[in-house]
Amino acid sequence: MNIREDQIVRELSHYIYEHPDEQMALMPVYDAARDHAQRGTCTHSRRCPLVTTGAVVVDERNRVLSLRHEGAFTVAEAEPEDQDDSLGGAALHLLAEAVGIRQVWTESDSDGPFLIVVTRAGQHRYGPRLRIGFRYLFRAHFGAVAPMVIETGAAAWMPLGEIGIPSVRERLHCHLASVT
Repeated sequence: MNIREDQIVRELSHYIYEHPDEQMALMPVYDAARDHAQRGTCTHSRRCPLVTTGAVVVDERNRVLSLRHEGAFTVAEAEPEDQDDSLGGAALHLLAEAVGIRQVWTESDSDGPFLIVVTRAGQHRYGPRLRIGFRYLFRAHFGAVAPMVIETGAAAWMPLGEIGIPSVRERLHCHLASVT
């Protein structure tokens, strides 16, 4: 992975600064990432947190782009790949690959993760490690997704109330209420 630990530390640090109420939950992850960055190697017997990245895309009607995965709709998420040089870039790469969307933008006050979700082992599909999911907020016009992707059911614009991930739904609700 080309995303270096010091980039992860910066993203976590920025997020903790912006969301001090989440500091206690994120400090163990921050400390592990900082330890990796300082040592340049893993000293956690390969039990260190698994980093994933995802994109939360909202259209002009405040609907959320959701991808079909295992029979249900969810927001896009994946592990960063070797060619990705940032977590936000990895989220955009995932979107471009999954639905061909390329015309997205961030809001002027969104220069870091929109949400960071920590999931304990056994509560996600990524195996026995803690998972830390960096979510980035993007805006797009509903027409930015190829019509065929929507028509085949591979993706859909979902109303905010139908988003199945409570932390994403709640953060988006608060964010959208503060923007309007």
